[in-house]
Amino acid sequence: MAKEKTLFSCTECGGTSPKWLGKCPHCESWNTLVETVAESTTNSKNRYQSMTALAPASPLSTLSDIKATDVDRTATGLEELDRVLGGGLVQGGVVLMGGDPGIGKSTLLLQAVDRLQRNGTQALYVSGEESASQVALRARRLGLDHSQVQIMAETQLERILATLDAARPHVAVIDSIQTVYSEQLTSAPGSVAQVRECAAHLTRLAKAKDITIILVGHVTKEGALAGPRVLEHMVDTVLYFEGDTHSSFRLVRAIKNRFGAVNEIGVFAMTEKGLKGVSNPSAIFLSQHPEPVAGSCVLVTLEGTRPLLVEIQALVDSGGPNPRRLSVGLERDRLAMLLAVLHRHAGVSCMDQDVFVNAVGGVRISEPAADLAALLAIHSSLKGRALPQGFIAFGEIGLAGEVRPAPRGQDRLREAAKLGFTLAMIPKANAPKAPIQGMKIVEIERVEQAVHWLREHI
Repeated sequence: MAKEKTLFSCTECGGTSPKWLGKCPHCESWNTLVETVAESTTNSKNRYQSMTALAPASPLSTLSDIKATDVDRTATGLEELDRVLGGGLVQGGVVLMGGDPGIGKSTLLLQAVDRLQRNGTQALYVSGEESASQVALRARRLGLDHSQVQIMAETQLERILATLDAARPHVAVIDSIQTVYSEQLTSAPGSVAQVRECAAHLTRLAKAKDITIILVGHVTKEGALAGPRVLEHMVDTVLYFEGDTHSSFRLVRAIKNRFGAVNEIGVFAMTEKGLKGVSNPSAIFLSQHPEPVAGSCVLVTLEGTRPLLVEIQALVDSGGPNPRRLSVGLERDRLAMLLAVLHRHAGVSCMDQDVFVNAVGGVRISEPAADLAALLAIHSSLKGRALPQGFIAFGEIGLAGEVRPAPRGQDRLREAAKLGFTLAMIPKANAPKAPIQGMKIVEIERVEQAVHWLREHI
């Protein structure tokens, strides 16, 4: 049997070195060599021949001959979390959840595994950052005094794998993957090599034993998941826990999901008894003003399959020779583009004005359908006149001044009508084929038409 030795591989070119170096000897990249699992000392030709001689060829099949079946899901009991997951947890699936420290990841997962245990699904909670007594203390604060969830405080990968293989729980939570280490590697826990190898072993076990594993991941100061990018490619689902620690509302967003829709969100409210789902999230992001105010426009945006109504606020004020452009929740570069389009095609100038735009409630809007609502809010603040009561808008704006359609316009209008809105300004291409009861539709094709309508009606 061939011996094994420690090697260091380059994350850029894949080259190896028998010892760690600051610069890769192959591609000359700095700080790219990471410790890898030992490799065989036999030469590549003999190794290839021995592998092909021992391994039989796998049978091939065509896609038309394969019978596709729907995956079975296990509901967690938390409706908003099930929505993000695509209906529940998939047997043998691996979920990676990341978020800022203190945002509520451990709280949410502890509530989820308790619900699963109460519904007859065996669950195991592996804590690498807290002791078993600290987890029990959190459970009491959440009102889970009599929870039957199994708990294990362990960070060594080999012991965790042995326990999972022996106990065979249906669902296991690893909190967190950065604290788990393997004795096969000498690098510290949380390093690139440790995170990659530990995640690979846990993923392999989940697929082989049909155990659903949920990994908790740390994030960097930029908000991205810490560790190698390959970690996100290994798992089936990637969830991001977002929200301001000073606010009681939290968003769980699906970035990747092999078994469901991506960009789906779940909305939670942090209470004394833990996180509770918000059935009508539009109420969080809507205005609480008793009367319409200048600089406010309601947008109907899409988050996954769910239409959300969000208030877009704008403040335009005298800025002097160096005006500022600040956007919270929307893209700043797109704000500069909208101001240029507003000036060039509608004759409304903000060159000497400070412009601040904010999406209420801490929501982040990335779709271009928010352009029209942001532009109308800016114009409303600049002129000091409020938009009509019950007014909503959506649509993408191009550099030529045209208003482009937004996807699923019918669903957006129906959601707004259901919440009592009576007036909508939308792209002409999104005009409904049948009238929507209780709602008047203003169809526009260009930016100047929107500005002209505002001058006549506000």
